[in-house]
Amino acid sequence: MSSAKLFATPLLVLATLSPVYAQETAAPAEATEVAADAAAPAEAAAPAAPAQPTGIALEIAAKPDHKTLANALTAAGVSDKLAGQPFTLFAPTDQAFAAVPQQMTDWLMNPGNTESLAKVLTYHVVPGRVTSEDLFAKIKAGGGKATLATVEGETLTFTEVQGNIKVDGTQGSSGFITQPDVEQSNGNIHVINGVLMPTLG
Repeated sequence: MSSAKLFATPLLVLATLSPVYAQETAAPAEATEVAADAAAPAEAAAPAAPAQPTGIALEIAAKPDHKTLANALTAAGVSDKLAGQPFTLFAPTDQAFAAVPQQMTDWLMNPGNTESLAKVLTYHVVPGRVTSEDLFAKIKAGGGKATLATVEGETLTFTEVQGNIKVDGTQGSSGFITQPDVEQSNGNIHVINGVLMPTLG
C-alpha cells in the first residue's frame, strides 16, 4: 500500500491584501460631473468580486478550530461545491488534522495532488441534510450499523458506541462525532475528532 493511502492534511492558503489609498482634490462642479460621466462606463465594466462562501463553507471558515479544513476546502475548490444543494459535512478539527503523519501531509500538499485532496475532503460529505437523530435511527434500523454514500463515491459506516456516534472510513480511519447538528442554511455539520480516508489510487 502506498504511503499516500493513509491520512492527509491540507495545504494552507494565504492571501495578502494591499490597502488602496485615494486622494481627495477640489474640482469645479462642472468638471466633477464630466469626470463622473467618464468614469461610469469603466465602473460598469469592472469585474465582479469573487463569490464569498455561504452556508456550510462560511461556517467552517469562521470556526477557530477548523482553520486547516477551511484552507483545504478552498485549496481543493470544494468550498464552491458546498454552496449549492443541501449537504452534510463531517468536519475534522485542527487537532484531528494535526494527528495525521507529516509524510501524508507533504504528499497532499503537493500541487500535483490537488485531485486527491479533493477526494479526501468530499469523502467527508454526504448529500442531503442528515441529523444525528437520523443517524441513530439508521443505526438502529440496520441492527447496529448504518452506511451512507459520500459525494466522493465511497461509503462511510456509522455505529453507536456508548451513546456516541462513531464514523468509520476506509484503511482503518475513524472518528467520533463530538459536536452534532451545527445546522446551516444549506445543510448540516457534524464536528468529528478524526480524519476519514477514502481509497486513493
